Amino acid sequence: MARLPILMYHNVSEANGLAKGLTISESKLEDQFRYLKDKGFTTYHLAELENLSSISGKSVVITFDDVTVNQLHYAVPLLKKYELKATFFIPFQYIGKTDLWNEGKEAIMTTEMLQNLDGTIELGFHSYAHQKYANMSAEEIRLDFQKCNQSISRSHLKVFAALAYPYGNFPKKEPEKSQFKSLLKEQQIKMGLRIGNRINRFPFKDPYEINRIDVKGEDSMLQFKLKLHLGKLRLF
Repeated sequence: MARLPILMYHNVSEANGLAKGLTISESKLEDQFRYLKDKGFTTYHLAELENLSSISGKSVVITFDDVTVNQLHYAVPLLKKYELKATFFIPFQYIGKTDLWNEGKEAIMTTEMLQNLDGTIELGFHSYAHQKYANMSAEEIRLDFQKCNQSISRSHLKVFAALAYPYGNFPKKEPEKSQFKSLLKEQQIKMGLRIGNRINRFPFKDPYEINRIDVKGEDSMLQFKLKLHLGKLRLF
């Protein structure tokens, strides 16, 4: 089985801007993308993985949560520059608004912006209301998906059935965990992404517990390389 790290990003600031927590600077992001390109990593969309039984030796999936406008300004040009693919996860309720589940300071892409993204970017689900699934009933989750699908239909977006769990949160104990996964199957979700900070083995053992590696704004280049190759590091 091949190793497959999946990187998780959020906000991107200007070149010499804030680099802390969920926000990475444009210059740091470029250094990381350049490294992936120079070292010969192959990037995949999640939809491509659905029909693959094997992948190249150096493979990675790049993901961005929340479809903030700053990603459009800073991340998308870098993805094109280094010929890398990425998956952007949409919290549908907030399209054209701000990240109101936080402090509401970051603008979210409009429908038109999302429609104009080219083939470099794959779109996925990040729920409708950006709530923790572990705190929601089955009916609340079904309604959340219904609203997602209505938004997709209205906006004529092409969205792959991969779901990034808001906050990486989902039920961890039985029987709630199994019930949650059954509900995802019912909603025809093909992949569910947690955090976990571990390297995946591909093909995925459990398509609803796919791990992502949380890239922090303050990570040094050495820390990025170690996370990419090793996943979770206790010394951080």
